[in-house]
Amino acid sequence: MLDRIVVVTRSTQLEDLIARFNTEAQARFYLEQLGASYEAVQAAHERYQAALLMLRAALPPRVKQHVIERAFLPNYLFGERDLVVTIGPDGLAANTAKYLPTQPLLAVNPDPLSIDGILARCSIAAAGEWIALALAGRAPVREVSLAEATLHDGQSLLAFNEIFIGARSHVSARYRLTVGGQTEAQSSSGVIVATGAGSTVWLKSIV
Repeated sequence: MLDRIVVVTRSTQLEDLIARFNTEAQARFYLEQLGASYEAVQAAHERYQAALLMLRAALPPRVKQHVIERAFLPNYLFGERDLVVTIGPDGLAANTAKYLPTQPLLAVNPDPLSIDGILARCSIAAAGEWIALALAGRAPVREVSLAEATLHDGQSLLAFNEIFIGARSHVSARYRLTVGGQTEAQSSSGVIVATGAGSTVWLKSIV
């Protein structure tokens, strides 16, 4: 049984620019200097805020709720009985999923005009219904396999789409691949290990 809803949000481009340049006027000046449309950035910000208000209004009032920003994900402690709802682009859903070993995730698309919705397929209008189904244990669930990289010192990293193994700079990475008992020396930018979900992203562009 699920007993809490955790909503994961992300800052908009306008909010990021204001944080960088301190004021909205300076953010607008920066965009106009680049030849970009401030009005388009502002409109996207307003659409996201409106969608977030609609999502919060659709949450069952008797269920515990918590709203966190994406930046707090690495240090946030999810409960075993949390329903996690992301509202943002596909990348937000992928980034959140790697912190969820067992918790269900519902990815909501707040702005179909600018977000493809490959992962974030749930519309704002349908979010309340899907949340109710999940809380009742009647929502269909699709399990996702994550990729895991483990270092010799015990550190590990989980990835939803893919893991890149290589040098941080542009120098060539030198390594040895062993498959089926055969080993071969390699020199390249590095190795991409993709999951099933990631097979349609970075790996697809390489192939």
